[in-house]
Amino acid sequence: QVQLVESGGGLVQAGGSLRLSCAASGRPFSRYHMDWFRQAPGKERERVAVISASGTRTYYSDSLKGRFTISRDNAKNTVYLQMNSLKSEDTAVYYCAARTGVWNMGPYENWGQGTQVTVSS
Repeated sequence: QVQLVESGGGLVQAGGSLRLSCAASGRPFSRYHMDWFRQAPGKERERVAVISASGTRTYYSDSLKGRFTISRDNAKNTVYLQMNSLKSEDTAVYYCAARTGVWNMGPYENWGQGTQVTVSS
């Protein structure tokens, strides 16, 4: 089972930027499609972005309006989420998740523990 550890969260002013990282270990990282999710207090978990195992396909939530970018570096076993023009509504715990197989199908093998992002105004 792949192990995932998120980092890079913290407190940021509205309009600022953060880059989250999700480091993988235990299994070959290049075999996994990687997702970023977030969950704010009192809200349902929301899929933020997805990147294919090869890095050639990506998906973004329409609500992000181009502010977030997902990327990966398979040599470093890490997936990133660049977050720009942050808003207070972006405040949430951000999680990464991994799965193999056909794009956008099948169960997630594992989830990270999450990293807190707090956007102040």
